[in-house]
Amino acid sequence: MTTRRSLIVWGGWDGHEPEAVADLFREILEAEGFDVEVSGTLDRFAAGDLEAHDLIVPIVTMSTITSEQREPVTRAVADAGVGLAGCHGGMCDAFRNDTEWQFMTGGQWVAHPGNDGVTYRVEIAKETPHPITEGIDDFEVTSEQYYLHTDPGNTVLATTRFPWRGVGGPHEANPCAMPQVWVKQYGRGRVFYNALGHNRAVLEEPTPRELMRRGFLWAARQA
Repeated sequence: MTTRRSLIVWGGWDGHEPEAVADLFREILEAEGFDVEVSGTLDRFAAGDLEAHDLIVPIVTMSTITSEQREPVTRAVADAGVGLAGCHGGMCDAFRNDTEWQFMTGGQWVAHPGNDGVTYRVEIAKETPHPITEGIDDFEVTSEQYYLHTDPGNTVLATTRFPWRGVGGPHEANPCAMPQVWVKQYGRGRVFYNALGHNRAVLEEPTPRELMRRGFLWAARQA
């Protein structure tokens, strides 16, 4: 049996603990039998071998990416079927000026009223059964409650009622079911995203960690 290969690239804003999250994701992937490479530079994307991987995991918040760094990723996912999976700002608040990245990932962070002190409920989309959420119940988390601009073509697996009670903010008069976990196709590749993950502690909680584990396995290139 061929060992699957994954590449984790971390960087950007230190407040999201990208190196610590990268180490957690390495642990999860190695436990599932992946050969895992971890890199702390976006130049790793331009090395010319992304198609040889089965999964790419970006953990880079509020940074910039050049076309020479980004285009190998979009090609690997769209043309070679390499999976893409990530969470929180590390994937969907990574490169605010790169619309192709946002088109591929399915969303872009916009706001989080209350910052990281909000205790809110994540509701599993029961009408959309999926292996990633099978058997998982609604749960609460204390973290940043993400509002995102999202692709209407995403398959939404979990939502949160935004904004949560008492948080306030300018969106208070516009309550909505905000997507928090979704999957999509980008060309031949599978994409998984989980809005949770402000820091490693949030991702170490049982349900967020299990969602990431299942998301990695689902997104990884299919044999």
